[in-house]
Amino acid sequence: MNGLKDDTVAAISTPPAASGLGIVRMSGPDSIQVADRIFKANKGGKLAEAGSYTAHYGYIVDPADDQTVDEVITLVMRGPHSFTGEDVVEFDCHGGVVPLRRVLELMLENGARMAEPGEFSKRAFLNGRIDLAQAESIIEIINAKTEKSLDIALDHLTGKLSEKINKIKGRVVELLAHLEASIDFPEDEIKGFNSSEVGERIEWVKKEIRELLQTSEQGKIYKEGIKTVIVGKPNVGKSSLLNLFLEEQRAIVTDVPGTTRDIIEEYINLEGIPLKIIDTAGIRETEDMVEKIGVERTRDFLKRADLVIMMMDVSQGITEDDLKIYEIIKDKPVIITINKTDLPRELEQKKVNEYFSEHTVLWISVKTEKGLEELKDAIISEVFNRDFNTDEGIMITKLRHSQALQEALEAINRVQETRSEGLPVDFLTIDLKDCFNYLGEITGETVSEDIIDRIFADFCLGK
Repeated sequence: MNGLKDDTVAAISTPPAASGLGIVRMSGPDSIQVADRIFKANKGGKLAEAGSYTAHYGYIVDPADDQTVDEVITLVMRGPHSFTGEDVVEFDCHGGVVPLRRVLELMLENGARMAEPGEFSKRAFLNGRIDLAQAESIIEIINAKTEKSLDIALDHLTGKLSEKINKIKGRVVELLAHLEASIDFPEDEIKGFNSSEVGERIEWVKKEIRELLQTSEQGKIYKEGIKTVIVGKPNVGKSSLLNLFLEEQRAIVTDVPGTTRDIIEEYINLEGIPLKIIDTAGIRETEDMVEKIGVERTRDFLKRADLVIMMMDVSQGITEDDLKIYEIIKDKPVIITINKTDLPRELEQKKVNEYFSEHTVLWISVKTEKGLEELKDAIISEVFNRDFNTDEGIMITKLRHSQALQEALEAINRVQETRSEGLPVDFLTIDLKDCFNYLGEITGETVSEDIIDRIFADFCLGK
């Protein structure tokens, strides 16, 4: 695959903020020469003479006026044994926007160009250091919201997903080669090929693809999290529940109805699941313009929610407002929470069962934390409401991967149908090639250059 540029690129690789350390990096054939123009080692000598994987203390100096810009540690990593497969130089500078920007400017003035988003990772891919699935996992590592989502991304980075895909591709290629050989040499016996095993081999490929696809829903949850909206009338305890989940006073809590007028969003880690908890304005008829806007925003968030926690007040009974709210959300995954069970009850369990029999109902007290663990268990049950095959720890987390697997599955299904209809072997090979190509899109072997460009365009600068 073409697209690899032979120039030298540079970028700041750490966030632009005051910190103890900031990194500016270069990659390309002239990295070491550019670095030698602006770096003066404390003990003298040139980086061109330095070995790979070595660190050098010194200063960044503007060659135009010999002005010292920063005190740095310079790391030299020579290709092909570097992340990008090219010569790489990194300057470990003092953190801060001004020194990092000035060091980058000197790199650009002395032979490097500004890197495009994700260009370091793209060069690693194009140089064969990593495949496309591994490259994509870098962004997933950066964006991981829980340890579980980090573990999944690290599995992809270390090649576990690619290994699985390559194993399936290998069986497809093997079957394809044998079938094509049987077309070219129909009278000859082909070593290692028994035509009676074709059906079993097709079924094995189909099973492996299907099992990977079955992990995509769970993988998406671990990667993106679950949008969980807390909804109810004003003053039923929504903000108090949010604060209890977060173990901090994030939302203002008062006895005055309508305190929450805007949407509050926070992530919590629930047994490895990134739960995006959204505290909403209480839904009620109101003449207050600000509160009215908050109620409308609540309705918009409910449309996009993956899970709804509807809160009611045990001391008020089931009101008309409660039933109106339930009418909006009843077709979504819903957990009904009857709050304030530490107060005298006006709400009968019989009535609750009558109105909300289709959903999980929990009797809780946010004030005393009664029922909190049961609520967490109920959330997990709603999220993972069926079994998943995760024996190998491999999960599909990207939509691009699941779409490619779905196409591959449809192709192998066509192979199976064609064979059952007794059509010539040539027809089987067409769909087998399609299956191989779709699998190859995941690791990058058969993906188009414009898709590659779009994938890396989503990366950070300097990564």
